[in-house]
Amino acid sequence: MRLLKVATCNLNQWAMDFDSNLKHIKESIVMAKEAGAVIRLGPELEVTGYSCDDHFLELDTVTHAWECLKDILLGDWTDGILCSIGMPIIKGSERYNCQVLCFNRKIVMIRPKMWLANDGNYRELRWFTAWKQDQLVDFQLPIEISEHISQQTAPFGYGFIQFLDTAVAAEVCEELFTPLPPHAELALNGVEVFMNASGSHHQLRKLDIRLRAIKGATHTRGGVYMYSNQQGCDGARLYYDGCSCIAVNGDVVAQGSQFSLKDIEIVVAQVDLDAVASLRGSISSFQEQASCKTKVPSVAVPYKLSQPFNLKMCPSSPLEIKYHCPEEEIAFGPSCWLWDYLRRSGASGFLLPLSGGADSSSVAAIVGCMCQLVVKEIAKGDEQVKADAIRIGNYTDGQFPTDSREFAKRIFYTVFMGSENSSEATKSRAKVLADEIGSWHLDVSIDGVISSLLSLFQTLTGKRPRYKVDGGSNIENLGLQNIQARIRMVLAFMLASLLPWVHNKPGFYLVLGSSNVDEGLRGYLTKYDCSSADINPIGSISKQDLRAFLQWAATHLGYSSLADIESAPPTAELEPIRSDYSQLDEVDMGMTYEELSAYGRLRKIFRCGPVSMFKNLCYRWGTRLTPSEVADKVKHFFKYYSINRHKMTVLTPSYHAESYSPEDNRFDLRQFLYNTRWPYQFRKIDELVGELDGDQVSIIESSDHEKLGPMSHGGGLGVAAAGAGNPNVGL
Repeated sequence: MRLLKVATCNLNQWAMDFDSNLKHIKESIVMAKEAGAVIRLGPELEVTGYSCDDHFLELDTVTHAWECLKDILLGDWTDGILCSIGMPIIKGSERYNCQVLCFNRKIVMIRPKMWLANDGNYRELRWFTAWKQDQLVDFQLPIEISEHISQQTAPFGYGFIQFLDTAVAAEVCEELFTPLPPHAELALNGVEVFMNASGSHHQLRKLDIRLRAIKGATHTRGGVYMYSNQQGCDGARLYYDGCSCIAVNGDVVAQGSQFSLKDIEIVVAQVDLDAVASLRGSISSFQEQASCKTKVPSVAVPYKLSQPFNLKMCPSSPLEIKYHCPEEEIAFGPSCWLWDYLRRSGASGFLLPLSGGADSSSVAAIVGCMCQLVVKEIAKGDEQVKADAIRIGNYTDGQFPTDSREFAKRIFYTVFMGSENSSEATKSRAKVLADEIGSWHLDVSIDGVISSLLSLFQTLTGKRPRYKVDGGSNIENLGLQNIQARIRMVLAFMLASLLPWVHNKPGFYLVLGSSNVDEGLRGYLTKYDCSSADINPIGSISKQDLRAFLQWAATHLGYSSLADIESAPPTAELEPIRSDYSQLDEVDMGMTYEELSAYGRLRKIFRCGPVSMFKNLCYRWGTRLTPSEVADKVKHFFKYYSINRHKMTVLTPSYHAESYSPEDNRFDLRQFLYNTRWPYQFRKIDELVGELDGDQVSIIESSDHEKLGPMSHGGGLGVAAAGAGNPNVGL
């Protein structure tokens, strides 16, 4: 047997915070060595933090990274342990995203990333160059490094490290998911241990895709696959969801947490390299391909990493992979993201306009969950969380949080901003939920402010607008609703800045937004209303997922009032309630939230324009709706989506959780001035409707049609299988 102990880690790094990042790296190496590991893998760009973005273009950023690496190499951190450390490096005129492999205070090899992530949330080609050579070249180390470590050059490029008893290679994040991943060729060259340094963000229901790729990397070709990821909010919209793990021959033998308040988490496994060699020797096709492989260059290190058979060193066994359900992901991911944002921003807490509806109540529950996580982590002995909580909560005399409701009272304000259009039911629900969570709750009437503004308008123009139910026009009705919505935003920011002063607390409060991804997609929000905030933990989560979360949280977080909130019809309560009229969101929008999710997935994930969306929804909804009805729905969506697209340019920074988010900052890049009539596209749809005898249901219900399945499950006709849902629900 060749027994090898390896360690990977989740690190909560912060872009451009070199002191904290270096501290975490050093502590993780110490923890790995204490566990007996001889290989330590850290996440991608761990020295700088992943989300430096255009700071990568500054020479200072690269210089500081080298300074931090020098600090590590001058100490005993790398003595007897191979450390893979992520940082940017400039070679000649190019900047590369690199893993620096260090051992015994020397740089053994520098591995630049070969395939860059450049879609979705990622823009690596803006800052880095992909390494395109299948070779190793000599890299002249910066003089301030070479003088201190007595090393002039280091191998740079694509290759692996050949120890006396095994071979080890690096693979960087995106490369795992490419059509021809490097580990396939490296395995044929005898590499047994693969180290993947990653910066991978959380997205609902995404973890299984990642873990299947990790398992698949060694399932048919053998090997030890180490995966390291950042964990936490490192300064932007993404939450890096950890889950560092180690797989052997296709089985996961060690797995870290996906969501955590910890800054450092080490994942260790004992592996038998002979099991890798045995599997490879049993696969005839592997043997044949290895015999005619393309040779990959290597760096020889005359050192033995493994240990012989020893009963005190038991190989790690396969384990059952831990997955969170989507409701747990919504609870824990945004909670951890909010905690990082709170403790790093200098704020003293959060303020939330709490309407008693599903969206703001979801945000309140997430903050409550955050408070619960903080108290639990302190009880487990996490001194960093304890220190942050004492500072933020303004505890004195050795006190610290021991009860989540008491902690919430110190750091969380909720405000019900009622008007004459608000119901007693929503007012009561907001108060009950605030009591369950423990927030400092205020009940404010905004009628006086609205009346003053309307009087001012009447003085200026001689006219006073009326609601539609009172005989007013659509323009008057919309204007009156927007006044209420915008007053709430102004009041929220005023309270967030001044209430800490009123209560003799230091600092300021961050205002939390509560618009969901479907409302953003449709534009069903007032520009600069309460959707405008400092940050929004649910801005990329669908209404359907939020409602499921509310039911889950009512039981698992102990906020029982959420069950009643979830069952209430969604309403903005911006129009007067009459015996024969009550404002409802889905009626206002002219579409259901389920339909919005379908439109969103087809538009973004499956890249459908109006015509393609019409065709696919004809398949999905064809047993219930005529082509003409499908056409009307598609046109209605694209009309209002394009009318309101400008609102996405000022969308509050939101936790990224959904793959069809319309967030304009970097994820969904589109124009915001459209020809909202879509004349060419809609004309093509009309032509198709005419060809299909559009007034007749064109698909008869059948077992074959049922095989299409819901889109979210990805079966059937590809695009048509993307989660279109039932168009009749809520109509």
